Amino acid sequence: MRLLHTSDWHLGRSFHRVSLLDAQRAFLDHLVTVVREEDVDAVLVAGDVYDRAVPPLSAVELYDSVLHALADCDLPTVMISGNHDSARRLGVGAGLLGRSGIHLRTDPATCDRPAVLHDAHGEVAVYGIPYLEPALVRETLGADRADHPSVLGAATDRIRADLATRPPGTRSVVLAHAFVTGAAPSDSERDISVGGVASVPAALFAGFDYTALGHLHGCQTVADRVRYSGSPLAYSFSEEHHRKSMWLVDLAADGTVDARRVDTPVPRPLARLRGRLDDLLADPAHDAHTGSWVEAVLTDPVRPYEPMAALARRFPHILSLGFEPDERPGDGAASYAGRLAGRDDRQIAEDFVRHVRGSDPDPHESRLLRDALDAVRAAATAAERD
Repeated sequence: MRLLHTSDWHLGRSFHRVSLLDAQRAFLDHLVTVVREEDVDAVLVAGDVYDRAVPPLSAVELYDSVLHALADCDLPTVMISGNHDSARRLGVGAGLLGRSGIHLRTDPATCDRPAVLHDAHGEVAVYGIPYLEPALVRETLGADRADHPSVLGAATDRIRADLATRPPGTRSVVLAHAFVTGAAPSDSERDISVGGVASVPAALFAGFDYTALGHLHGCQTVADRVRYSGSPLAYSFSEEHHRKSMWLVDLAADGTVDARRVDTPVPRPLARLRGRLDDLLADPAHDAHTGSWVEAVLTDPVRPYEPMAALARRFPHILSLGFEPDERPGDGAASYAGRLAGRDDRQIAEDFVRHVRGSDPDPHESRLLRDALDAVRAAATAAERD
């Protein structure tokens, strides 16, 4: 069985205020072309179909058009909700869509009910684990604790229990939307840490023939049978060197996997440039980036006059401008953005306590901060579902 694994479409998202709707439409047209030309048997979409819980109408129309196109291809599609999606909204009409071969899996309670596909060698059970917000699904799944490893472990245990009831030789495919330990994140993913922990061990997926992951935007192989497709488009300048693609996965009769990457269209390359304004404007090494989306960081010790206008004359598609002056002797001050770079909400809150009080929060205070941040995110997620 030949599977096409994709994820993190983020329909409706823009790139530094530039609409990506046309680029997303081109990607989805490309996906349908690959389905037809590569004789794909099933499409797997591992979450974050939309960029937000209530997407703009243009994104909904684009989603509707690709569902019709996939249904016209006369092959099954299995799709889960991600942390950016509203699971309840995405799951509307799931029963009816299932009759057309579009299998939506957005309810954590039904993660052990697979879409059962068939080929010449027998059955392939495809299970979908939507994004699991630990505080909201712990009781539903019977998990010991409200954290990512516990709830995802409870979900995969349910799947194994169902798989054990299936005919011998049934192959298994699992879709999940999670941050798996050992994978590389980028700047464009929303933080999902709970209790200071965002990742889950890859061992949770042991025993499944193939695990199609979503959430991280870089295409990567965690293990031979556990892979991220990554996002089809770049959604931050941290993805400058990403090769955007999908996985074309051949699942053999004995469950062995052979996977190869299929590149997706690039609307415009990305370039991150750094240096003094005069150098960026004159250096011929930057000629290759005149057609790119550009992020420029100026290191001039004094902020130049109207630098964006000057840069736009050479780089008409410049989207982002930052200032990080060359450090002067005795000047160790960092920019506010620089101080926050790479730090999560909990660390920023603890830094604030340290700054105001002059000492680190004690373990009890750190736990209170962590619990408060977790509660706020869980409440926001619950509100998005309403």
